[in-house]
Amino acid sequence: MQALADLDLYHLRWEEPAFAADPLPEFAKARAQHPWIAKCDAGYVVFDYQAIRALYIQDDHMRPSFDGVVDIMGCKGSPWGRFAEEQMLALPSREHAVLRRAFALKFSPRYANSLRPVMQEAIERLLDEWTPRERIDFEEFASYYPISVTARMAGAPVSVIPGLRQSMETLGLAFSMDPTRVPALDKAFLHMDDFASTLLAEREANPQPEGSEPDLLDMLLEAGRENDISRRQIVDLLIFLFVAGYDTSKNVLTYMMTLMIEQPDIYRRCAEDIEYCRKVVEETLRFFNPGTSFRCTATDVEYREVLIPKDTMLFFPLSISGHDPNVFDRPDAFDPDRTIVAEKRHIAFGLGKHMCLGQYIARTQLQEGIHAIAKRMLEPRFAGEIGWRPFPGVWGMKGLPIAFTAA
Repeated sequence: MQALADLDLYHLRWEEPAFAADPLPEFAKARAQHPWIAKCDAGYVVFDYQAIRALYIQDDHMRPSFDGVVDIMGCKGSPWGRFAEEQMLALPSREHAVLRRAFALKFSPRYANSLRPVMQEAIERLLDEWTPRERIDFEEFASYYPISVTARMAGAPVSVIPGLRQSMETLGLAFSMDPTRVPALDKAFLHMDDFASTLLAEREANPQPEGSEPDLLDMLLEAGRENDISRRQIVDLLIFLFVAGYDTSKNVLTYMMTLMIEQPDIYRRCAEDIEYCRKVVEETLRFFNPGTSFRCTATDVEYREVLIPKDTMLFFPLSISGHDPNVFDRPDAFDPDRTIVAEKRHIAFGLGKHMCLGQYIARTQLQEGIHAIAKRMLEPRFAGEIGWRPFPGVWGMKGLPIAFTAA
């Protein structure tokens, strides 16, 4: 048995801008030095697909380490720091299980499919506004899509969307381990907190007409009453749903466009066949996703003859797990028609009890989005320099200038 501290591990400098632009070569160097783990400034990085699957779900030996991130950021007790330590993913097992049971059945594939008309209306409205320009920042365009859908789901007015977008852009960088961002994070969180609290209070004062279909806000309030969930937790959960639904859809859709520009035949097929879009979405989620999750060991953990001591910070870059050459055939080739087997599915939405509640909504939203975009933005091409967000936390592009012909 080897002690973790005695291993000769590659040090990932993932806080550097060049790393975010192209992380795969750095992970290849890490893999050449050790098959499944590397070092970073804040702890250790488990990058091997099978190791992530094995360690990530050890809930008896791991705990959510949002408190560790808050310590790194030096913001314990601040508005955002309080939210980070108390929101759903950070809760102890029992409280997390109560909240998850309350909402898991509501966020079903059937519910996601029922939202298709909302998604179609949202993307078509954006396309009507943006396609006449024929030269846009696609990342900016894509950012308005998930907010529009979630706002409709919650019965929020369209007028709140620009302000929410600005706050969620800030909160999307929350886990990039940069303490200088804390004042902006606090300001953005307080804006979201005021929005969510006001929206819930207005719904309670003015319920929807009897017999109308319950929306997301009604579901949250009903689940809160049925499960004795506190008002603070309901507000936090509404904020969490807005923020979590924003980054995944926006960043994946933006990266998907870069893949489509490079493979125009696939893009044209997306315009013709929405079922094929489902395959494109799943392959994109294998090829790229924004997430790096983290845990702290609650006990000593033994894995592959390595002893990981208690209180070790572990990072799980789900974002690159689909490129593991030991698991995926031609991992760096984008192929929507590749054969998928259960034990080799992408893990973009996490694993176990922390599997993303909104995964079906995100999948459906991306499918509807790329189908509509491919029909309206013809022959897209790169039209400027691409920027990148920091890799740790929620990774993705920061600016994707494109030109196209409007249909």
